[in-house]
Amino acid sequence: MFLRIILCLIPIYLTGQHSDDICGIWVEEEQDSHIKIYKTNNNLYEGKIVWLAQPLNENGEIKLDKDNPNPQLRKQTIEGLVIINNLLFTEHNTWSKGSIYDARSGKTYSLNANLKDENTLFMRGYIGFSLIGKTTTWTRAP
Repeated sequence: MFLRIILCLIPIYLTGQHSDDICGIWVEEEQDSHIKIYKTNNNLYEGKIVWLAQPLNENGEIKLDKDNPNPQLRKQTIEGLVIINNLLFTEHNTWSKGSIYDARSGKTYSLNANLKDENTLFMRGYIGFSLIGKTTTWTRAP
């Protein structure tokens, strides 16, 4: 009897473990940009900026990644910039071991992500230990 219950529950458990549930377009917490998260060929996840609320700077020019620590990359545009790299699905609704680039500051942080529900994504950027970091809430774009 116990075995039957377990066998019936396995499909229910597995249906909740969709690694691609993170894929889609997300509005970051400050609502300044939309980020498209997608699966790469090596089963990792990346995210790139696909929309900016203000694509132009104060001079009316397209925003560039001017704070990038690599001088050779400071001429690339913010829109289209890949900011999430190497995010790995690790368990039910959890992705980790990735990195996120903050174009506002030019800094890169380690990244863990947790899908609270189909429209709410917690993104935790940190340096060193995940206990020391910041969590932001992203919502799925309509």
